[in-house]
Amino acid sequence: MRLIRFLLGRIILLVDFLSRPKPAVREKKDQDIVDRMTSGMSLYQFNACPFCVKVRRHMRKRSLNIELKDAKNDIDIKNELVEYGGKHKVPCLRIQTDSENIKWLYSSDDICAFLDLELDRLKSA
Repeated sequence: MRLIRFLLGRIILLVDFLSRPKPAVREKKDQDIVDRMTSGMSLYQFNACPFCVKVRRHMRKRSLNIELKDAKNDIDIKNELVEYGGKHKVPCLRIQTDSENIKWLYSSDDICAFLDLELDRLKSA
């Protein structure tokens, strides 16, 4: 089972690499605004997880610079995810709006929808 999971993971990464979407192109001032929006965000993920790949592709397509944290191979990050996020499940987007307000968002669909809503909010502002 481990071998099958390993091979499927490598196939997922290869397909992702070969079909990677082009990033959105923005003017520097607009990209700076988007970067400030995402500066308090971190994505806890596994490299070969298909749902994590989905979120990373979504981020790339929209040129979102969000810190990636490997919750599979880094024990400190795994413990941080479990202790503060509540469970060892990926993908998980950590959203920190200020020093006291931190939200943990699970599910690739929810994460992608949240990021799109934030971008729409920036466009309308």
